[in-house]
Amino acid sequence: MRGYKIFSGTANIDFSRQVAKFLGIPLSDASIKRFSDGEISVQIGENVRGKDAFIIQSTCAPTDTNLMELLILTDALKRSSASSVTAVVPYFGYARQDRKAAPRVPITAKLVANMMQTAGINRVITMDLHAGQIQGFFDVPVDNLYGTIAFTNYVKNKHLTNPIVASPDIGGVARARSLAKTLNLDLVIVDKRREKANESEVMNVIGDVNGKDVILIDDMVDTAGTLVKAAKAFKERGANSVLAFCTHPVLSGKARQNLASGAIDELVVTDTIPLNEPCEYVQVISVASLFAEVIRRVYHGESVNGLFEY
Repeated sequence: MRGYKIFSGTANIDFSRQVAKFLGIPLSDASIKRFSDGEISVQIGENVRGKDAFIIQSTCAPTDTNLMELLILTDALKRSSASSVTAVVPYFGYARQDRKAAPRVPITAKLVANMMQTAGINRVITMDLHAGQIQGFFDVPVDNLYGTIAFTNYVKNKHLTNPIVASPDIGGVARARSLAKTLNLDLVIVDKRREKANESEVMNVIGDVNGKDVILIDDMVDTAGTLVKAAKAFKERGANSVLAFCTHPVLSGKARQNLASGAIDELVVTDTIPLNEPCEYVQVISVASLFAEVIRRVYHGESVNGLFEY
């Protein structure tokens, strides 16, 4: 076999180390520095000729810096004669800009996909894209993993009395339905209207939550405004408790203030984005072992979908 190497950007180095540990190999050497004006300097510190290279780098905040690191690392590896470069992007930034939602706006997710392919990326492994159609923005294979696989056992171990799965908006119905099917539970939906960015207004709850323990599932939690308003709507309609499960803990703006309101009884996230500041309202489940297994399967040419079927 050609052999493979794992490289890491600076976005989530602890996560990268965990992935490498599960694979039983060390992180490969790549020096990432900054010039005095902020430009990024990269040098690969070992031979990669003929090797399959995997770069682990979430494009979370600071999004532009982390994205440029990924592109420059890719260029350095391609110019060092790596056989292939796979971008392992646990959190794919700019995914919310996936369509023209207003006149004269860009489709930035498509632009990012073009940039990654131009840099020389041969494959992308990510988790819970905000919009599944982003996979079609690429002309290379994209493995979009399901964050719900990390939450299923956690929900089962809670032994909830009368659980029901909920989606905070129409766009997340497929994700919520997948979890509901796995747990053999019913599904409710929140119909909301977003007046402007990072603000939402809950309009209606489609379904009965009276006396239920609501399992609220979403791909990310940013300011937490949507989740908190949905949780309040559920409790106003008689819900016993609201547990929120979000793959990507963006947690920007007034997120911590919103979570402190107490509307959400517990928020569970994964480590696709590092929590730079601990938050007492948040529980973190690691998905490093899942990404490690997917990397192993990709390298050996095994089925990735088979992992989720199992």
